[in-house]
Amino acid sequence: MSGHAAHLYQPTLPAFCDLAEAVEVLASSGIEERGAIFTRPEVVEFILDLVGYTPEKPLHQKRLLEPSFGGGDFLFAAVRRLLDAYGGNNPAKDLAPALRAVELHRATFADTALKLRELLVERGLEARDAAALCDAWLVRDDFLLTELDGPYDYVVGNPPYVRQELIPQTLIDEYRRRFATVYDRADIYIPFIERSLGLLAPGGALSFICADRWMKNRYGGPLRRLVADRYHLRVYVDMVDTPAFLSDVIAYPAIFVIGNEKGTVTRLAHRPAVDRKHLTALACGLTSDGELPSSVKEVGIVTKGDDPWLLEAFDGLEVVRRLEGLFPTLEEAGCKVGIGVATGADQAFIGPMDALDVEDDRKLPLVMTRDISSGSVKWRGYGVINPFRDEGGLVRLEDYPKLKRFLEARKDEIAGRHVAQKAPANWYRTIDRIYPELAAKPKLLIPDIKGAAHIVYEGGKLYPHHNLYFVTSDTWDLHALQAVLMSGIARLFIAAYSTKMRGGYLRFQAQYLRRIRVPYWKDISEPVRRHLIEAGRRGDQSDCNDAVAELYGLTDAERLLVLPDREAA
Repeated sequence: MSGHAAHLYQPTLPAFCDLAEAVEVLASSGIEERGAIFTRPEVVEFILDLVGYTPEKPLHQKRLLEPSFGGGDFLFAAVRRLLDAYGGNNPAKDLAPALRAVELHRATFADTALKLRELLVERGLEARDAAALCDAWLVRDDFLLTELDGPYDYVVGNPPYVRQELIPQTLIDEYRRRFATVYDRADIYIPFIERSLGLLAPGGALSFICADRWMKNRYGGPLRRLVADRYHLRVYVDMVDTPAFLSDVIAYPAIFVIGNEKGTVTRLAHRPAVDRKHLTALACGLTSDGELPSSVKEVGIVTKGDDPWLLEAFDGLEVVRRLEGLFPTLEEAGCKVGIGVATGADQAFIGPMDALDVEDDRKLPLVMTRDISSGSVKWRGYGVINPFRDEGGLVRLEDYPKLKRFLEARKDEIAGRHVAQKAPANWYRTIDRIYPELAAKPKLLIPDIKGAAHIVYEGGKLYPHHNLYFVTSDTWDLHALQAVLMSGIARLFIAAYSTKMRGGYLRFQAQYLRRIRVPYWKDISEPVRRHLIEAGRRGDQSDCNDAVAELYGLTDAERLLVLPDREAA
C-alpha cells in the first residue's frame, strides 16, 4: 500500500543491472498497480489529527514529510491544513521548507503534481507560486535512496506494501546495506518506517497506516527493537475489519504514532467507527491530557526489545505478565512444538496409501486438517512419500526401483520446485525432512487458523501434514496438556502474541504456541494431574477451564477474564 494505493512492483529486469537502472525501470515501465487501495479521507484526517498537524498551529514553521505520496490523499489534506494555518503574503518563500513528499513512479508523480498545482491555484495562489511550491515540495525518487533535507516534525502516510521477491535483487541488496531492519522476509514498508524514524526531529511524530504484521512477526524484530531502544509508541489503533480504505483489502491494517522521545505509556483503541465525527473525538481522546474516553485504554509501555507487542488482549495483559513471571515456556517445561511436513508438490508426494506404489518403508500414513475436523482423528487413508534415510540424507533411487519409477513419472512437477532447482541432484526431496519416528510418537495436533483452540490427541500412528502444528512431550501427560491448550489460558497467550485474521480468527502457529507458560510436570500435585488428564480425555471446555484455574491458581477476577465459560455460568 503506497500512500494511497497498493503498488506491487513486478519489474522485468536483466539478470545484472546497476542500481540506477533498477530504480529507473521501477519508476517507468516496471511498475504495475494491481488492486489499488485508497485511504478514506476520514482516516487521512484522523492521522493528521493524531500527530498534531492541525491548522491552529503555525504549520509554516513546522516540517512535514510524506514518503510515498501516490495519488495525493495525505499530501492534499496536509496542504489544505497548511494553507488554512498560513496568514502571510509570500507563500512561495514561507511555505517552501514546510513540506516534502516523495514518489517513485513517474506517471503517478506527474499526475499528482498537476493536481497539486491546480489545488494551489484554486486556493488563491498565483500560478508562478504554485509551480514554485510544487518544485520545492515534490521529489521524484526512491524514498529509501534519495537525499532529504530533514529533520521533520511530522511524517505521515501509507508506505508501500511490497514483498521482497517483487523487487530487483540489486535494490534489495542496497536496502539491506543501508537499513538494519530489512531482515528475513520483511516487506518494504519496514525500511520505510526505519528511515522515517531517522528523519524525525526531537519530539517529532510519525504516523502510518499499514499492515500490523511487523508488530508481532519474526521479520519485525529488528524494527521493534529500534522503537523500544530509541522511540516511544504513543498510540496504536487497530483498524482490522474497519472500512479504512475505499475498497476491500487483504492486509490487516493498524495506525500507530511513534514519537522521537522516551515515554512511559501507550494509548490503545480498537476498530473504531470510520466517520469523521467519531474519529475526531477519538483523536482527541488519544492525544489529550484529560480523562480518557471508554474507547481508549492506557497501558504501560508495550515495547520491550524485539519482543512482539502485546496490543490485542490488553485486558488480560496483567495475567499474561504474571504467568510469564511464574512459569516456564512450553518448551522449557519439556514439550516440543513443531509443524508437519511441507512437500512443495503435494499432488506428487501425497495420495491414498494404496495408490502410492512404492516400497512399504518409503511411505508413511499422513494426518491432515480434514482428518481432525470432528475433534478426534478420523484418518481418511492418505500417506506421504518419504525420500529420506533414517540417519539423514536422501535414499539412493537405484536401491528402491518402485520409488524411482513413481517419482520419475512425476519428475516435471517435482523438479520444478525452488528447493529442487537449488540442488538438482536432490530433486526428489520434500521441502522438509521427514522423521519417521515422529509418526510413532503420541502427539497433540493443532490446525493453524482457528477462532478457538482446536486440540486433538493422536496416539502415535500418523505423520502430520504441514497445515498442522504438533506438540510432543517426554515429561507432560499429553491429555493433561490437551486440557491446558483447550482452555482459555491458551487463547489468552495466542491472542496476546498472534496476528489476528479477519473474523477474529487467530494463528495457532509454533512461534505463538511456544509463548504459552506451563508449570513443570513434577511440580503439579497428583489431584491436579488427575483433574487435568480426565478433563483432557473428555474434551469438555468447562471442565478444562476448571482444572486449569486450579493449576494456575487463578483468582476469581482472573477466572472471569480468562475463562469466559465461567462468566456465562
